[in-house]
Amino acid sequence: MSNAGHPKGLYVCFGAEMFERLCYYGMRGLLTLYLTKALMMGDVKAFGIYGAYTALVYAAPVWGGRLADAVLGYRRAIMFGGVVMAIGEFLILGGNDFWLFLGMGAIVIGNGYFKANISTIVGRLYAEGDPRRDSGFTIFYMGINIGALLATVAISPIGEKYGFRIGFALAGVGMLIAVAQFWWGQRYLEGHGEPADPERYRKWAMPVYVISLAAIPGIYALINWGTQLTFLGLDLLFWILIGLMVFVCVTLLGEGFKAGRIVRDRILVLLTLMVFNVVFWACFEQAGSSLTLFADRNVDRDVFGLFTMTASATQSFNAAFIILFGSVFSVMWVKLSAMNRNPNIPMKFGLGIVQLGLGYLLLLVGSHLADDMFRVPLVILALMYLLHTTGELFLSPIGLSMVTKLAPKHMTGTVMGAWFLSWAFSNYLASVLAKFTGAGEGVDVATMDPAQSLANYVSVYGSMGWVTVGIGLFLVALSKPLAKMMHGVE
Repeated sequence: MSNAGHPKGLYVCFGAEMFERLCYYGMRGLLTLYLTKALMMGDVKAFGIYGAYTALVYAAPVWGGRLADAVLGYRRAIMFGGVVMAIGEFLILGGNDFWLFLGMGAIVIGNGYFKANISTIVGRLYAEGDPRRDSGFTIFYMGINIGALLATVAISPIGEKYGFRIGFALAGVGMLIAVAQFWWGQRYLEGHGEPADPERYRKWAMPVYVISLAAIPGIYALINWGTQLTFLGLDLLFWILIGLMVFVCVTLLGEGFKAGRIVRDRILVLLTLMVFNVVFWACFEQAGSSLTLFADRNVDRDVFGLFTMTASATQSFNAAFIILFGSVFSVMWVKLSAMNRNPNIPMKFGLGIVQLGLGYLLLLVGSHLADDMFRVPLVILALMYLLHTTGELFLSPIGLSMVTKLAPKHMTGTVMGAWFLSWAFSNYLASVLAKFTGAGEGVDVATMDPAQSLANYVSVYGSMGWVTVGIGLFLVALSKPLAKMMHGVE
C-alpha cells in the first residue's frame, strides 16, 4: 500500500500515538508482576486493582472527548493529557502503593484526553469522502501496534529484569517523547483540533484543567477501594460502570424508538453486539493479568536455547501478529467483498469469538505436552495468541467501523462513548475471571505446587474456551436476522 499523498499531520499523530502506546503498554505489561512481586499482593487483590485501572482507562475517553468537543479543542486536550500521563508514570517511582495508585489516577485522567482525541484529529485531516481515509487509519493503527510491540519487547522486559522502577521511568520517557513530537509537529495539523468556540475556551479552559487534576485523588480512591467497598455483594466500581452503561443504553433506545423502525433496529443490533463485545474482551484481556502470571509460572520460556523470554515479553505476541497479519486481513475483506462472499458484521463477531475460545482450548493440548516441571511449551502460548489475534482482527476494527455506520449521525459521539464503555466493563469482568486462576492473599507463589498451579490454569482457561466457542457459535446462528435488522449496512 502506497503511503504517498497523505497529510503530514498523519505522521505527527502516528508518532505521538506510537510513543503513547509504548508508555501505556510498557506500564501495563509490568503492572501485575509489580503488584505481586514487588508490593507482595496476592493474585486476587492484584487482579482487582489491574481490572479497576484498565476499566477506568477505557471509561475516561467518554468525558475526555466531550470536554475537548465543548471547550479545549483536540490539540490542547492531547497536549494536556500527554503531560498528565507522563507525570503519572513518574509518580509511580515513589515505590509504594500510595504513589502507584496516585500515578495510575493521573494516567487514567491523561489517557482520557489523549486517547479520545488523537483519532479524531486523524479523521479531520481528510475531507468527507476522501478515499485516502481508510488507508490513513490503517497507517495510524499500525503505529498503535508498533508502540505496543516495542513496549512488550523492550520496556516491560527491561523493567522485569533490571528493576520495575526503571521500566516505569522508561515508560514515562516514552510519554514525554510523544508530547514533544506532537508539540513539534502541530504546525502540520492544518489548523485542525482548535477549540470550536475560542471565547468559551478562554472562559472555561482553566477550570477544566483544574477540575481534571483535582479528579486524580478520586480515581486513586476508586482504584484503591472501588473493588473493596461493596453493595448487595457487588463492588462500587461495578455499580458505577453499570450506572454509566444503563444511562447510555436508555439514551440510545429512547432515540431509536423516537426516530423510527430503521434507527431502532440498528440501535438494537448495536446494543446486542456490544454485549458480545464485552464477552470477547473480558476473555481476551487476560493477557496483561492472568496470562502473564501463567507465563511466569507454568510456561517454558526458553527460545531455542538462545535466551529465556521474560513473562511480560510474552504479551508482545499479540502486537507482532497484528503487524504481520493486519494488512493481510484488510486485503482479504476487500477481495471477499468483490466476490460477494464477505461475511456480515455479526458473523465476523461470532467467528472472532470462536477463534478466541479455540485459543484457550489449545492450552488444554499444551498441558499434555508440559515438561517435568509442569511448564507448557512456549510455542503453545504463541499459537494461542495467534488465534486470539486473528479473532481480534475479525472483531475490533470491524466494530469501530460498525459504530460509525449504525449510529445516528447526530449521536456518533454518544455511541462511540458507549462502545468505549463496553471495553471498560470488559476489563472489569476480565479481572473477575482472572481471580479464578489466582493465588489468594498470603500465598507465597514461590512455594506453590507447580502441578496444582498448571491444573488450575488449565481448568479455568478450558472452561473459558468451551463457553466462548459456544457463545460465538450462538452469535453465528443469530447473524442473519441481526444483519437484516441493520437495513443495508455492511
